[in-house]
Amino acid sequence: MDYKKAKRILPKDLLDEVQKYIQGEYLYIPKADGSRKKWGEKSGTRKELVERNQAIRHEFSQGKSIDELSDEYYLAVNTIKKIIYSKSK
Repeated sequence: MDYKKAKRILPKDLLDEVQKYIQGEYLYIPKADGSRKKWGEKSGTRKELVERNQAIRHEFSQGKSIDELSDEYYLAVNTIKKIIYSKSK
């Protein structure tokens, strides 16, 4: 998060209005709804996990056991079960 000087960014009328409510303190202005990215979207982690989970489901449907998948993907048996039995999006 970067700090910006309101005097440089906001029009004078708007700055005057904001100063009626708060002066000389920090004010956090959140991003607009819908402009925030979900966890892992920026780094690509979310996509990697979706692809991994699809691969786990596919391998299970091809006959691999839960224990084999657990060993292969270094995940707990319960985690593999959650992936397999959850509804995929």
